[in-house]
Amino acid sequence: MVISALTPPSQPENTDDTLIEFSDNRLLIDLCGEFDSNLALIESLLAVQILRRGNQLVVHGEPESRARARALLESLYERLEQGRAVEPGQIEAEVRMSPDAAQRAQGDAAAADQLEMFRTGRVEIRTRKKSVEPRTEAQRSYVKALWRDEMTFGIGPAGTGKTYLAVAAGVSMFLDGKVERIILSRPAVEAGERLGFLPGDMKEKVDPYMQPLYDALNDFIPGKQLARLMEERHIEIAPLAFMRGRTLAHAFVVLDEAQNATAMQMKMFLTRLGEGSRMVVTGDRSQVDLPRGVSSGLAEAERILANVRGVSFSYFTAADVVRHPLVARIIEAYERDDASPR
Repeated sequence: MVISALTPPSQPENTDDTLIEFSDNRLLIDLCGEFDSNLALIESLLAVQILRRGNQLVVHGEPESRARARALLESLYERLEQGRAVEPGQIEAEVRMSPDAAQRAQGDAAAADQLEMFRTGRVEIRTRKKSVEPRTEAQRSYVKALWRDEMTFGIGPAGTGKTYLAVAAGVSMFLDGKVERIILSRPAVEAGERLGFLPGDMKEKVDPYMQPLYDALNDFIPGKQLARLMEERHIEIAPLAFMRGRTLAHAFVVLDEAQNATAMQMKMFLTRLGEGSRMVVTGDRSQVDLPRGVSSGLAEAERILANVRGVSFSYFTAADVVRHPLVARIIEAYERDDASPR
């Protein structure tokens, strides 16, 4: 419980400070992070200074920034009270999910409004190993679309969580009994390199292309259970070419790296959708590895299906990158270079 949220404490001597008191010192330690790393991150994100005094935190800075920091700290503390961890990514997510907070935050009343904003509208995907929460507004809209629409396209740069969230949603629906199997696919296209003939049987030949999908699944399902589910064909990972002629009923189907599917392959894949199934198509229009002169099926599908009922499109930008912050800056630099005259 955040004491100041119920009974406002006596204000510090400096009117540029906001004091927040917490009832559980153990949770406060988790809130601050190792060597106060969480507080340091909040300071850098919100341009404030935070000092710890026993079971109190003192926030120094501009009124709008202090109000945002207070709302954020109280929201994160409430998360800890619910038994959920606070990680740097989650802190950044809370800040990014409230882009208009500074405009609305004026004193303690506005801080309470901000806290309410943090508390409402949360979207969470639960799996066996972990729970996943969207970290940007675009991700939140995308996750809602995964549950709402029978066919969802996620289009944007690398690192925005398109595939990761789709796989998490598929695992969650499978565990809840909403679908009977999960089918993950990618075009087996080399990313600008000639790898030659790979040794081994068919599975060993295609597995290198499918590794990102295995990585995502391993994040959500314990290893032994995943192996059993794949052995029993409840979870399938296969190249796009293997989808021809199939009807994918009662399944959660994901096509990753769809920008590398040809127009014919894309039409073939989309028409595999069967009864009781959901289909997700993810891709990055800036990373097409098809031979010169071959058009991307993702761009064509985006044009043709724009107004088809039951099909939704979610778009991501560099602002939605949730990998290392440098990835977002790299993407923005390339976009600026593409836009500049030659």
